[in-house]
Amino acid sequence: FIQMLRSAKKRDVLQLLRRAPEEMLPFIVEAAVAAQSVASLAALSDFLDFSKEPKSLLEKFLYAAAFSPRPSGELLHLVLDKLDGKQLAPEVQETGIVAMGSLVGKLCQQKLCGLQEVERGVETILRGLRGAEEESEVVIYLLALGNAVLPETIPTLLDHAEEGPTAIATAAISALRRFPTQHISGKVKRAMRRIFHEKRKSYEKTCRLAAAEILLDNEPSPMDVINILLAANKLGTETATFLLLKVQNSLRADHHPARRIMKDIMRDPRINNYNFFSKAGISSSFSGPLTVTQDLLSTFGLDLLFLEGGFLRKSVSDFSLLSRGQRLHAAQVTIEAQGMESMLGENVLEGEEEPELMAGMSAIFFDVQLRPIVFFQGYTDLMAKVLLSSGEPTSVVKGNLLLMDHYQVIPLQSGLQVAITLQGGLGLDISADMDLSIWEQELKTTINTRGSLAIDFQAELDAPFLQATLRSQTEVETSIQFDTFLRFSSSPVLMCLQLREEQVPYR
Repeated sequence: FIQMLRSAKKRDVLQLLRRAPEEMLPFIVEAAVAAQSVASLAALSDFLDFSKEPKSLLEKFLYAAAFSPRPSGELLHLVLDKLDGKQLAPEVQETGIVAMGSLVGKLCQQKLCGLQEVERGVETILRGLRGAEEESEVVIYLLALGNAVLPETIPTLLDHAEEGPTAIATAAISALRRFPTQHISGKVKRAMRRIFHEKRKSYEKTCRLAAAEILLDNEPSPMDVINILLAANKLGTETATFLLLKVQNSLRADHHPARRIMKDIMRDPRINNYNFFSKAGISSSFSGPLTVTQDLLSTFGLDLLFLEGGFLRKSVSDFSLLSRGQRLHAAQVTIEAQGMESMLGENVLEGEEEPELMAGMSAIFFDVQLRPIVFFQGYTDLMAKVLLSSGEPTSVVKGNLLLMDHYQVIPLQSGLQVAITLQGGLGLDISADMDLSIWEQELKTTINTRGSLAIDFQAELDAPFLQATLRSQTEVETSIQFDTFLRFSSSPVLMCLQLREEQVPYR
């Protein structure tokens, strides 16, 4: 369909969009974005009216642009024009901002940072960040900077990480974690030390742990590792348990940058002893390989951070691919619940601000941070959701994405030429649900991921006396469901984790 659109005229694409049945329209919009021909982008520009179209279709368009493997300046120009100065629904505005960040980052990876559209995109994000008044607005602009991964924005992120309230500091630190090691400079590490060791003010535990992870994951110095381990002894049981398990994980992982330093430090009996590593919390951190080949390592990680009273504060499930020094977040889903302490009658630690009652979720797919989803915010909202719950899961992302798009002509020694085309498409449907029962004192979270990958490879030899074509098509379908179930009516808290994977058909 994409190949057909690439050879179509603007008039034909526009007619196709206008006459398509409602259920087919999202698919055609996604394909037109993936085609990225001058005609298809011009047709989209005429067809999409951001003041009239349904929110779901506009989000489909913006996410299709964000996931584009090799976006053009024209695609970013189209997104900027559609978002510029319009009163949009909050969901569309937020999706547009994170998509803009992703497009800017991918164009810079193609050495196209000097494009006028890229400079306009960066200025739009930074201007929006300076003018944002609501905390949720600031968070979205920081996540967009995380998608862009531009080294010149690091000072801005550091400023928000150190000075901002909890939600803003967390977003800024998570954006900094997206940067490769070469950009985690001494200045960044000094700021992370100040946050973890609380040199200037007190920080929420998830901020401190994220700062510690930046220090541990980016060529840490032995002193940093020792100081983090010593500080863990003074933290609450759950936070200390989580941090020490992180350290032990890096010892087991052959690919971890801190492994050699950790092994040297563990030879010191003052640190590697029972008193240090016997924290009896229920928080956990696990990471291990799924596939190991000569060129590729795929890993699965699961982090569960609990409050001292046994309530789940944060869960992170992560599927990553590592190849030739590069890391790709294939999927990372984070579910957070905060402010539950007061509901359970727990006291907030002295010096910490009492967080607002909130539960939400954020996700990264193929290195693109999606718009965060809030399940409930505030006690009134929680009560409304509990009483009026539809039982339907919340859709995180659903659609068809072009992941690979490669064309190359290879000259052979005989003087002939072979044209190679490789395209890969992904159909994705991810939904999440959080069900909290105040009366039964139970919490259930479910993340459901369904995907199908299709790869089309073609090699064509075309000469006056000979024509030959080699074609291969591959299809894979998979479905993974991850459930957590907690009952906190008694002590200790009862917890059940379940990861279900359906059989994978491979054609």
